[in-house]
Amino acid sequence: MKYYVYAKQIVLDDQVIDKAYLTIEDGKFGPILMEEPQDAPIKDYSQSIVAPGLVDTHIHGYKSHDVMDNDFEGIKVISEGLLSCGVTSWLPTTLTSSAELLNDVCETIGNHYQEVTGAKIRGIFLEGPFFTEKYKGAQNPKYMSDPSVDKLAKWHELSHGLVNKIAIAPERKGVKEFIEFAKSKGVYTALAHSDATYEEAAAAVEAGANIFVHIYNGMSGLHHRNPGMVGAALSLDKVFAEMICDGHHVHPAAARVVTRARGPKETVLITDCMRAGGMGEGQSRLGEFEVVVKDGTARLKDTGNLAGSILELKQGVKNVVDWGLVSPAEALRMASLTPAQSVGIESVCGRIAPGYEADFIVVSDQLELEATYLDGELRYQA
Repeated sequence: MKYYVYAKQIVLDDQVIDKAYLTIEDGKFGPILMEEPQDAPIKDYSQSIVAPGLVDTHIHGYKSHDVMDNDFEGIKVISEGLLSCGVTSWLPTTLTSSAELLNDVCETIGNHYQEVTGAKIRGIFLEGPFFTEKYKGAQNPKYMSDPSVDKLAKWHELSHGLVNKIAIAPERKGVKEFIEFAKSKGVYTALAHSDATYEEAAAAVEAGANIFVHIYNGMSGLHHRNPGMVGAALSLDKVFAEMICDGHHVHPAAARVVTRARGPKETVLITDCMRAGGMGEGQSRLGEFEVVVKDGTARLKDTGNLAGSILELKQGVKNVVDWGLVSPAEALRMASLTPAQSVGIESVCGRIAPGYEADFIVVSDQLELEATYLDGELRYQA
């Protein structure tokens, strides 16, 4: 089956092509043509922008399901629901918990991940348990410990190699050896929920860590005499900074500092969305904690701490443009190509290029999502 998508703009890795025809054949992208083709039907998106499907590399749940429920039917619901957010690829993300529950979750997803029919599972992000308590956020300190090579090896094995990202606190013992081991398994190390000094964070990056998780949140702040985790995230070379752009986790002016320091090519838009996403206001849960969802935020009932978000990635993209931080094309890449590159999956998703699976979105000039396509099939229409 072959057809063409005619769009006002097509967003590629390093350019935007105006008024062109994108070939879709047998569920994959083909060449882009400037002249109107005659050999197959044309879908008219002449008022719209066509971009790669979004890639969410840090998301815990959606539509009242959570990765830590260890229920694959719930994972399928999340995967289907994400299509309405413009997301076509994602990393189910765990929380700090017991080694036993993490074993089970890794095994469940590893055994079944190819059964999802919505957004494709491209790995597993283990957010914890190797954190420290001071900036715990909504992570449970009773399960925190120093990094364990044996535990990571087990989770990686149980997931059939699907685990490809793990977050740790760089001030923990044994970090260098752990990061080197992770690297040997193709697992990317991220830094988070940490009171590390700038020097400790820099040492972890030197050892191979390459991502700072939800910048500003859950980490030691920037002080001009002690730059901390935030200073490291803003100033070290060749690292990615994840950012939750819901307008609650990070003030737009602080977000501008990140896009200026790191640039769009090293700023990763994520949601950190939890089960309350897509469900409206009310009571919810994150891991073992009670959560209250109100006024666009999810907060722990007993402390008022932000507990993940209810952000949809399409809204994060729109927000950074509305805040005047980046261009529409840059914002779209910050939620597709850049996240894919941060965990080494850009060979399978995050871009429109010949031979890639035809996972793409259609958005208006104002970046309102109009349609989501998976393998060339229309799967969501606004």
